[in-house]
Amino acid sequence: MSEQLKVPTMAQCMAEGREPEILFWVGAAGSYDDRAKKITRAFVKILNKANVDFAVLGTEESSTGDLAKRAGNEFLFQMQAISNIEILNAYQVKRIVTTDPHSFNTLKNEYPELGGHFQVQHHTEFINELLKSGKLTLGKTSHLSGNRITFHDPCYLGRGNDIYEAPRQLLKTLGVELVEMKRNRNSALCCGAGGAQMFKEPEKGDKDINVLRTEDALEIKPNIIATGCPYCNTMLTDGVKAKEKEESIQVLDIAELIANSLE
Repeated sequence: MSEQLKVPTMAQCMAEGREPEILFWVGAAGSYDDRAKKITRAFVKILNKANVDFAVLGTEESSTGDLAKRAGNEFLFQMQAISNIEILNAYQVKRIVTTDPHSFNTLKNEYPELGGHFQVQHHTEFINELLKSGKLTLGKTSHLSGNRITFHDPCYLGRGNDIYEAPRQLLKTLGVELVEMKRNRNSALCCGAGGAQMFKEPEKGDKDINVLRTEDALEIKPNIIATGCPYCNTMLTDGVKAKEKEESIQVLDIAELIANSLE
């Protein structure tokens, strides 16, 4: 049996007359995709363990509009964004944390010009804060120690927002051997899902980009490929399957690795 997770909604909090410190923006993948739901649960487990005062929008959460904007439908993006901003402002939301770099980038960089001014963090930054402040503690001995782990930089986290260190610092706390792919940080290769590419067939070529990126990882022989994005997770999982390596290599979000290493 899985433990019972506490996930209050903003509507519930408002009914109780309180404002949570953090809004957890779940995102489309984390809400609907079965694999990504595991990342959502892992992050909620961390929030519960650290006694973070948070809430979600629940059914009031809609797409940030990232996909519409990347696919060229600016009108739809603005409709989606303005609708979300009205809801967020009505709840007087100030601080948002999300497990999705696409939502993170859109909320942080593209909502302000439409009237949405929030402090937005990626979950790896926030978990790092929890560990440094002592609100979250890891088990004395990590079950992951000795594993070779490589981190794939999501485009909207790394090159888009210059966040490279937070995820790596988290991995180092797990006592693992962190190994870098030849293309990492600002020269990392995209997994192939960004810019709405996730929802269309690839153009003609001799290799899918997610397979190419998976080959970068396989070269350094990791046990685990870690990432911080549900879309990257899907693409790299598919890449590992294409290479028939799913027996020996796991693809896991950093939230899952941390959640499984809590005291």
